[in-house]
Amino acid sequence: MRLRAKFNLAVIAAFLIGFAAAGALLQDLFLANAREQVLQNARIMMSAANAVRSYTDKLIAPVTPPQLNGRFLAVTVPSFAAQTTFKAVQKNFADYSYREPTLNPTNPADRPADWEADLINDFRNHPGETEIVGERDTPTGPSLSLARPIAVHDAQCLECHSEPARAPAAMVQTYGSANGFGWHLNDIVGAQVVSVPMAVAMADARSAFFAFMAVLGGMFVLVLVILNVLLHFTVIRPAVRLARIANAVSLGETNVEEYERRGSDEIAILAAAFNRMRRSLDSAMRLLER
Repeated sequence: MRLRAKFNLAVIAAFLIGFAAAGALLQDLFLANAREQVLQNARIMMSAANAVRSYTDKLIAPVTPPQLNGRFLAVTVPSFAAQTTFKAVQKNFADYSYREPTLNPTNPADRPADWEADLINDFRNHPGETEIVGERDTPTGPSLSLARPIAVHDAQCLECHSEPARAPAAMVQTYGSANGFGWHLNDIVGAQVVSVPMAVAMADARSAFFAFMAVLGGMFVLVLVILNVLLHFTVIRPAVRLARIANAVSLGETNVEEYERRGSDEIAILAAAFNRMRRSLDSAMRLLER
């Protein structure tokens, strides 16, 4: 096997090992960064929902009666306000959702799906848990879910949810007396759940990863070409010329030109040593001829 082939095989083998290791590491890194961006978007949505809840609780509910003309005003309920506000956003971003499902909801629209009920029960079984992040498959692709528990920390909540007799009559008339009651102080009754699609972020991460790996591969090809050109002019061509001269000298030819190479690299040192050896050999042959 020639020197160029050995050199290229060694360089290619080293590159393939490094390329595979970099691919495995960077793919996970790109996807992890994409997931972190999706999670950050979910936390921003959660903060926005909590801002609506806080605004409703502190500025709307105190100045608005819970019932007017025999009708219950759901807009005074922070949960209703936050979810209704987000529905306007959802018209433009259909795959994004914000819900506040409860195990025993007053409003049937807040009844949890099976996976949401699992989240709520997880919070109930682990009272110290403040956040759950998970992924699930949806018809439009993978979705990241961020959930936080809803606990009854304010005794005022029990005015509407402890027993039907204490609740506003308009609320009971609107939603009935079968659901949304029996809550107790510090109970975990539901969860805030934000769902954010991951398909676009993951597709962008994969595209960026493949583009990076393509650039890395292109850089390797360029480096390999440069190394081969350098190898040819600095090692292989001088070695071939030296071998040709040495072969001619070994066959007794005396009119073969010397190989002169300027510089102080190893090939130049080898050429100078070869020329000295050849002159010494010529001198020895002349002495023998006498």
